[in-house]
Amino acid sequence: MTYAAPLADMRFALREIAGLAGVAALPGYEHAGEDMIDAVLEEAAKLAGNGLAPLNRDGDKVGARLENGVVRTAPGFAAIYKEFVTGGWNSLPFDPEFGGQGMPWLLATGVQEMWQSANMGFGLVLLLNQGAIDAIQHHGSPEQKATYLPRMIAGDWTGTMNLTEPQAGSDLGQLKSKAVRQGDHYLISGQKIFITYGEHDMAENIVHLVLARTPDAPAGVRGISLFIVPKLLVGADGKPGKRNDLRCVSLEHKLGIHASPTCVMSYGDDGGAVGYLVGEEGRGLSYMFTMMNNARLAVGVQGLAIAERAYQQAAAFARQRVQSKDDASAAPHPVAIVRHADVRRMLMTMRAQIEAMRGLGYYAAAQIDTALRHPDAATRKETQTRVDLLIPIVKAWFTDLGNEIASLGVQIHGGMGFVEETGAAQHLRDARILPIYEGTNGIQARDLVGRKISRDGGEAMRALVAEMRAEHSRLATLAGDDIAAVATGLEAAANALDEATGWVAGDVRGDGRAAMAGSAAYLRLCGTALGAWVSARGAAAALARLASREGDAAFNEAKLVTARFYAEVILPPALAQLGPLRAAGRTVFALPDEAF
Repeated sequence: MTYAAPLADMRFALREIAGLAGVAALPGYEHAGEDMIDAVLEEAAKLAGNGLAPLNRDGDKVGARLENGVVRTAPGFAAIYKEFVTGGWNSLPFDPEFGGQGMPWLLATGVQEMWQSANMGFGLVLLLNQGAIDAIQHHGSPEQKATYLPRMIAGDWTGTMNLTEPQAGSDLGQLKSKAVRQGDHYLISGQKIFITYGEHDMAENIVHLVLARTPDAPAGVRGISLFIVPKLLVGADGKPGKRNDLRCVSLEHKLGIHASPTCVMSYGDDGGAVGYLVGEEGRGLSYMFTMMNNARLAVGVQGLAIAERAYQQAAAFARQRVQSKDDASAAPHPVAIVRHADVRRMLMTMRAQIEAMRGLGYYAAAQIDTALRHPDAATRKETQTRVDLLIPIVKAWFTDLGNEIASLGVQIHGGMGFVEETGAAQHLRDARILPIYEGTNGIQARDLVGRKISRDGGEAMRALVAEMRAEHSRLATLAGDDIAAVATGLEAAANALDEATGWVAGDVRGDGRAAMAGSAAYLRLCGTALGAWVSARGAAAALARLASREGDAAFNEAKLVTARFYAEVILPPALAQLGPLRAAGRTVFALPDEAF
């Protein structure tokens, strides 16, 4: 089954939840009017549905191959990448000074959802390049920006991040790659693993961002520096020339994302790969976090995207698969399984959570635009604090749900879902990496509790709770059973999130051990509660549209029903996370290490 971008749902989330009009009013975004946004979305949907999606199955079956040091991507990938670059899609949100189109990150996030839904194995090359551009844009020298950004923004060259080593996974303080100064550059040596699109045949050059240590650097993360290490050295004319001393040693054989080459990279086998220091020595990890935060939002969007793809396939199958009688009818003849209560429960669960994810993800992207472009410095700073708070929630909650929703997709297919022929299993296999890379979801929960809540005692989260309560007050004035149920759920969500945040903030002022033990439960509660908030905003907008007879009535009615399902079915179990949050610290560390 192929993919069709859910344009109506995307436009609704962009306008009614994320606040597209406010983003388009920010300085520098005046060209991003509704007509322009609609045109971009329409064209992206065509490329995603007609170009990328048909390659997804073969990408999974054939995958990438390493042949004599060259990685051959899956059939059709190089051609569609050329079409992608020719169409200017890579340049959408980037600085016009370097060839970008200067469009809002809000729009770019919606377009990214399409790429990742259509073909996540392909979409990963775009995700890594986007992060590398962001890091160079923020921390590179003027010369580095002039040399690399125009070609990377155009898509002629792609970028990677090189962090992980065999002995240094999440703990980057353990990395051993070396960088020895030689004149105006450094010689890089060492091995990096899990490098997405570290080698491929789609672009002219690959710009690696590599973390390494200089000889006199201190131990730990303070001794890490960041280097630009191009696959092909760039001449004075700006053109790629001699091959640098780096190579792909092997490709990982993975559970999913087979089309994306996950490379083991070796640097300096013949004396040292030429690398150029980004910024100052010893500040590499802080620079790389610019790229990682960008990537974490994008990975969260991947969770949303794979969930949408799994939902579309499951819904189509449920409408076509005839099996057993209708429970609500005395007629003995079999009906499509979409008529069965448990299948409907699963489809509604998928749908409601996807809509909440999309609302929150787009809202986060709009906040990024505000933090970048708002004319008031205090507002930019305050909004960036909110972005920092939302990033770990979006990354972890979305990717956990991506797995759960892809699994429900397999379940709806029944035994056929377990068979590769249907394609449902691929979505589940592809989704499984998402809670792991760009910082495991446990690390996201630790970051949320240990950094974001601890730094201000939970004040940034309480500001969100205050907005949830304001939304509840507005909803309480509206008439109708559906909106009343949504309002009741939102009030419960705000109260639970406030109580949980108070408990976490209190514990992290001490040793924080109990809060860390319950951090995953807290993050789950945060995501689901904030999902209730954006669902409520959508429900209020749908109700207003119905009253004014704006748009399709059936579409607006469905938004109300889905928000009510979220409030009454999805939300209550998540609010029960208050119990595990408080209790986990008593037992998580109770057994000795050797008991495991």
